[in-house]
Amino acid sequence: MLRHFFSARYLILLSSVFILGSVSASAQQTAPGPQKPATPGYQQGIYLVFPFENAGASPRLEWLSEGLEELTIQRLSAAGEQVYSHAGRLLELDRYGLPRTSKFSRATMLHVAEDLDADFVVFGRYSAKGNSLTIELRMLKVNPTALLPPLAETGPLDSLMDLHTRLTWRMLSASNHYYPLNLDEFTKRQRPLRLDAFEHYIRGLLANDDDNRLRELKEAARLEPDWPEPDFALGDAYFARRDCDSALIWYARVPKTHDRYAQAIFATGVCKLQLGEPEHAEEVFTALQEMRQNIRVSGADLPEILNNLGIARARQGKVPAAQTDLRRAAELDPDEDDYPFNLGLLALQANDAGAAVGYFRDASEREPDNAEDRALLILSLEKAGNKSEADQERETAAETFGPNGLPVIRLETKGDAFSKLIRIKTELDVTALRAEIQSPESAESTPASGSPTDTPAAHVRRGREELSGGHAEAAEKEFRAALAVDPGNAPAHIGLAEIDRRKGKIDDAVKEFQASLESRDSAAVRTTLARIYLEQKKPDLARAEVERALKLAPNYAEAKQLLEHLQNVKPAGKKTGGGAP
Repeated sequence: MLRHFFSARYLILLSSVFILGSVSASAQQTAPGPQKPATPGYQQGIYLVFPFENAGASPRLEWLSEGLEELTIQRLSAAGEQVYSHAGRLLELDRYGLPRTSKFSRATMLHVAEDLDADFVVFGRYSAKGNSLTIELRMLKVNPTALLPPLAETGPLDSLMDLHTRLTWRMLSASNHYYPLNLDEFTKRQRPLRLDAFEHYIRGLLANDDDNRLRELKEAARLEPDWPEPDFALGDAYFARRDCDSALIWYARVPKTHDRYAQAIFATGVCKLQLGEPEHAEEVFTALQEMRQNIRVSGADLPEILNNLGIARARQGKVPAAQTDLRRAAELDPDEDDYPFNLGLLALQANDAGAAVGYFRDASEREPDNAEDRALLILSLEKAGNKSEADQERETAAETFGPNGLPVIRLETKGDAFSKLIRIKTELDVTALRAEIQSPESAESTPASGSPTDTPAAHVRRGREELSGGHAEAAEKEFRAALAVDPGNAPAHIGLAEIDRRKGKIDDAVKEFQASLESRDSAAVRTTLARIYLEQKKPDLARAEVERALKLAPNYAEAKQLLEHLQNVKPAGKKTGGGAP
């Protein structure tokens, strides 16, 4: 979906407050300390870290591959740098259908970094001889592309934490001579951490079964009782098992200053809904909304929060407020079908079949291959007395899903039926979350022309923040400012395309997407174009785009699903206009 593609760039910034974070967007300071005034000439960037290669250590140390990735993320975050979390990287790999455990070439790492608008790629290798560990770290600058010389540190295995801290500081200092922190200042910002606790934590994250995962994470939490990482991971593990009673205990231990705090609070609200406590769920999601509005972040609203807030209010009989929340969610995410679907359920619950038809039709257009959306549209048409139109939709559905492809839905008993059908969002799309805390000094100063804040990348990032918050006009100004400097800037064209699409200017959106492809080919953009062509009843053009997408990314799940759907669409006549690039 377009929002998930468009917002993936924000999956970073675990930066000094709650990340509402892989943005983590997702980077927050693990051990907050006094901020040193910005040094003239030093420009922060966004980092993407990959697992380290085991280049000679025993299999017993294989956990260090992702362990050093996670430790690098934590070190950078604690120093106030913006860095994609482990989860953020995995999300992007999933989007391209790339195996999570692959050994990535530099070209692949660079390609992923470009798509995420990262400025630096960090990777490395490690080896061991006896009790001695050697870590080598590399940094790849994205634009202009440049591979910095390797940096290495060697020491006893039990000195891993100090060794890695020193190596990370050397990397930051070597990449920019204006880096403001000396080694002592950098070290003071890092959380002291036991090596055995860290090993149990990483082994818990890597465990293939729940029992081992819980055992390892609990041991990490026991050894480091004030370290919130295992607490959040345990909450997530129990949440995945739908054991909300246990999950709530661990989520409650995550402090407000932690980068995953907002995710913990969001999951807490979901648990309250699942435990039948809508009034408490409303309190949680309302508080989450207020947190975002009181901090300078990328927009004040996230559709997942609004969706669940609307459900909590609807279950208390606050239907008008619930409808307002869900309409706002649908506006913020024009590709997601869950929000109009839930609005349709509320309309049916209120015996307003006519309104339900509009909502379920919207849901079906957003997600043409969702059989449940189509089934509810047909049911609503029948309830509204539009039998001929219902029959026509049923015939079309049979062509798409097969003669028995629609689920059987009955709504005789409102309470239970609607409760089972309502779509609760169980995951917060952290790709859309970016905490951008601005110091008083920077807030009061106006950047000089030509400063880093006037670069195309800076304009695009601000534009995405504005668009994430629903501020289309401000976002458009930023995207056009980027294009004024760099007319071929693909992310800026994509941003303008999203704005045009939200305004219903579909032809203009197509032109902007095509302009972005002229600068940088993208499976995600081509899949989005395919969806647009499908909405325009141009299946041939849609098929051509999705086939091109799969040539670029053969395992891209969204493209594969869309192509499968297109196989069920009857061939259309020759289309004219709107050709693909």
